[in-house]
Amino acid sequence: MVVHRKLQTSRFELKYIIDESHATNIREFVRSYLEPDEYADPDQGYSYPICSLYLDNPELFLYRQTVVGEKNRFKLRIRFYNDDPAGPAFLEIKRRVTDVILKERATVTRDGVFRLLRGDAPDPAWLLGTNGDAAAGKALLNFCSLCESVNAAGSIYVSYRREAYVSPESNSLRVTFDRELLGSLYEQDTHLSLRTDGARPEIGNGNRVILELKFTDRFPEWMRDLVQVFNLQRVSVPKYIHCVDAMGLSPRRPSAGESARREP
Repeated sequence: MVVHRKLQTSRFELKYIIDESHATNIREFVRSYLEPDEYADPDQGYSYPICSLYLDNPELFLYRQTVVGEKNRFKLRIRFYNDDPAGPAFLEIKRRVTDVILKERATVTRDGVFRLLRGDAPDPAWLLGTNGDAAAGKALLNFCSLCESVNAAGSIYVSYRREAYVSPESNSLRVTFDRELLGSLYEQDTHLSLRTDGARPEIGNGNRVILELKFTDRFPEWMRDLVQVFNLQRVSVPKYIHCVDAMGLSPRRPSAGESARREP
């Protein structure tokens, strides 16, 4: 069975680092406005695993784009939610254009992912459950084109557990709590698999939680109230960057001038 996960193709994301005691109170606040994500597992604290294989080139060009604070940048990742070889995977292009997050996604077979990572030319037969969706076909071609443009290949897995809440009326609002962030090496010519080994960045470990407020239009008044009531301080939390650093794979650190261009 193909799992269809709703995608906000254009949105704003505000990120915060909180501890578990705050997470408990913020959860109660959020539940007044949103409901648990349809994939939430009550037996697992209304959470579920997320694993993304990030692609980059040997010089970590896409890593560097984020580290130096490029305003218009992109990430390439292959997201999946279980070890089922018949389950779907999602090719995702995540762009940042100033403060707006733009996404493209194509749902593909695991065999298609294996062939893509092996360097095969994109094939519409890889697409899964799209019924000829032109947007999915375009996303597949764009993903492969961007990979080729920067010589990107499988780099590292970024894994965590997500507790998510969504608007019952639409896909315009979303609040997520991410825990147990883990970075793991990708081994060439292997199939996708959930990871349990690797390096854990300081952020997101122990009682630290990554809170994200996501919205597609204006900042909702109740989210503004949430930030004020809990005195939340917005931070930049690029999971791929933190995992690369925790694994000791990061290249030369940027100069003082480059650091000054990082996001606040």
